[in-house]
Amino acid sequence: MRRRAAVLLALTQTALAPVTVVGDAIPLPLDGRTGDAERGRVIATDTRKGLCPLCHTGLGGGAPAGDLGPDLSDVGARLTEGQLRLRLVDGRILNPATLMPSYYRVDGAQVAAAWRGRPVLEVGEIEDVIAYLVTLKGGRGTP
Repeated sequence: MRRRAAVLLALTQTALAPVTVVGDAIPLPLDGRTGDAERGRVIATDTRKGLCPLCHTGLGGGAPAGDLGPDLSDVGARLTEGQLRLRLVDGRILNPATLMPSYYRVDGAQVAAAWRGRPVLEVGEIEDVIAYLVTLKGGRGTP
């Protein structure tokens, strides 16, 4: 029984790419590649995958949006890719009291059982969301 539990744990735990925080940013892509903005738009506007519309407005996509977090319609004009990356990876580094979930953490993150032991978003998905968010320069979720 213990061996089965260990195997299940190993299967659900994901090895995370190392990150280097410089100031208020993670300047380099997590996997060395630039994301795809269209895939990122799909993730960011999905209330079941990226979850962004649950707290943010300004993403486009027509999904109902929450108001816990800031409007993101101009986030690409306000924050750099690296600053966005840090906020997605683990915003608690900047603000320990943030309500923003840590999308690329497996330890100490308060997440639903389905996400325990693995990040909410995989490396490529985070880079895709960043590629989309940097296109938002103002104007209600349209690049």
